[in-house]
Amino acid sequence: MAKKQRDALVWGIILILIGLIFFLDNFDIDVWDIIARLWPVALIIWGAWKLYFGLKERKGELPSSKETQGRP
Repeated sequence: MAKKQRDALVWGIILILIGLIFFLDNFDIDVWDIIARLWPVALIIWGAWKLYFGLKERKGELPSSKETQGRP
């Protein structure tokens, strides 16, 4: 259930950012030029996000040494 909430949060933030871009474009603020230069930063952040949560989930799946001590 937590993953669905996290996904909904991410998509909500993405939609807000897209709306903000179009809103600022209506006021003749050249947001598209900034985005054209900085779009690789979004890939870096996305990759770091996936790496962090992937490692966090993997760490949670591994049994601890206390759990395996009682088993043959």
